[in-house]
Amino acid sequence: MPVESVCVVGLGYVGLPTAAVLAQHGFEVVGVDANPEKVRVVNEGGTPIAEPDLDTLVRTAVASGQLRAQTRMEPADVFIIAVPTPIGDDHVPDLDQLRDAVSALAPVLEAGNLVLLESTSPVGTTEALCEWLAELRPDLSYPHAAGEASDIRVAYSPERVLPGRILDELVDNDRIVGGVTPRCADVAKALYRVFVRGTCSTATARTAELVKLTENAYRDVNIAFANEISTVCEALDVDPWEVIDLANRHPRVDVLSPGPGVGGHCIAVDPWFLVHSQPELTRLVGAAREVNDGKPAWIVERVVATCQGLAQPTIACLGLAYKADVGDLRESPALAVVERLWSAVPGRVMVVEPHIANLPDRLSMDRIELVCLADALTAADVVVLLTDHREFLRIEPKHLRNKRVIDTRGVWRRR
Repeated sequence: MPVESVCVVGLGYVGLPTAAVLAQHGFEVVGVDANPEKVRVVNEGGTPIAEPDLDTLVRTAVASGQLRAQTRMEPADVFIIAVPTPIGDDHVPDLDQLRDAVSALAPVLEAGNLVLLESTSPVGTTEALCEWLAELRPDLSYPHAAGEASDIRVAYSPERVLPGRILDELVDNDRIVGGVTPRCADVAKALYRVFVRGTCSTATARTAELVKLTENAYRDVNIAFANEISTVCEALDVDPWEVIDLANRHPRVDVLSPGPGVGGHCIAVDPWFLVHSQPELTRLVGAAREVNDGKPAWIVERVVATCQGLAQPTIACLGLAYKADVGDLRESPALAVVERLWSAVPGRVMVVEPHIANLPDRLSMDRIELVCLADALTAADVVVLLTDHREFLRIEPKHLRNKRVIDTRGVWRRR
């Protein structure tokens, strides 16, 4: 059955770019989001997220009539679910938004539809999604029970995109498509082949789910090693970046650069899905998560020590985003650093983040203020570099003279 219409559920960092790219390739696309403000912005041709070239793509798609947004589900040939799947304070996966999305789309399902899950999920979630749909719409058959003869096709294909390069990576990166049955995988692969230039590999849904978690756990473990080496170096009064640079001259060693922790929705979250499902078999993964989650507190201890002798220090924290040159604050360790500094140090905490207009709600406290870089460098006693934005890399050494400086990225030292 030819695909003409696609409903993308969730208009965030993955859903909106995916919807815009599909519209660009001729599909009639409706984006569904529970947030009315997001819906309004998209229908006016705008974007609720900052991403290079996305505004132009959305504006063109909306103007052509290929893309529109709303808060209510409607029938379509394909449903792509791209809603958040966070973890709770207890590191247990929270699938409430996914279940809400399934409950909303179930009433409009029709025989022949394809349901594609793109949200990062614990292993077994795609099969659970089939069971949820079967409970809500028992008049239709699903592949977990009916196999290849099912009325509804269900598959899982995790995103592999990097903020700041999402549109390029949606098209160029390889894609893994996991079907509840082989036919489900093939049908989903045919949709992705319309716009994906990378290789599309098929597998079972469980394999695809575990591949996504494996990718991000691998990266998290490697970052944790670099972060742990940096704390050892500081304890031994050795420059961690010099150690890593020299170690990497070995032909089979490639240690990453340390930082203030790990951020972003994927790497800081996904490994916990593995730990939650198999705690006895994921001791290394769990230890890496603890190392990276503990790095902000270690940074704060260093700042507090640096402030010794200052009764009311003014601290300038440069950067809130979790990576350079984007405004993405999701799970950013810089947020934890600033929040802890507010409790640990009695003076002002000045935040410089050129990619946002307002501080997030969790930092809306007295003594924390969002300022421009020039004001921060003028007023600060202590400067803490948390994100290596280009603007910060261009700071001249003379502006840091007579300041107490903590460079969590090592970029000023290397310069």
